[in-house]
Amino acid sequence: QVQLVESGGGLVQPGGSLRLSCTASGNIFMTNVMGWYRQVPGKQRDLVATITSGGITNYADSMKGRFTISRNKTKNTVYLQMNSLQVEDTAVYYCNFRVVTFSVDYWGQGTQVTVSS
Repeated sequence: QVQLVESGGGLVQPGGSLRLSCTASGNIFMTNVMGWYRQVPGKQRDLVATITSGGITNYADSMKGRFTISRNKTKNTVYLQMNSLQVEDTAVYYCNFRVVTFSVDYWGQGTQVTVSS
């Protein structure tokens, strides 16, 4: 089992920035990919960005240039720096931990990001 604890969501004005954090604990020593997804009510959960244990990143097209994912392996923590936030970025953001070998996903509880003036 893997436990994920997220933090950093909140309310921000358009054009502002937020940083999300997600710390993993438990059985985290298998090869894994960590990432962020987001979901708005009534829609599917969409990829934001992922990062492998080796530091290889992947972004959804609409996030490129605005969002940056990073990882601190010592702290077992993944970060999502979000800049130039837009109203359309409003969603619940979920941290994901994928065990590559077994294609098993673990999810955080979600953190609300609201972009509004």
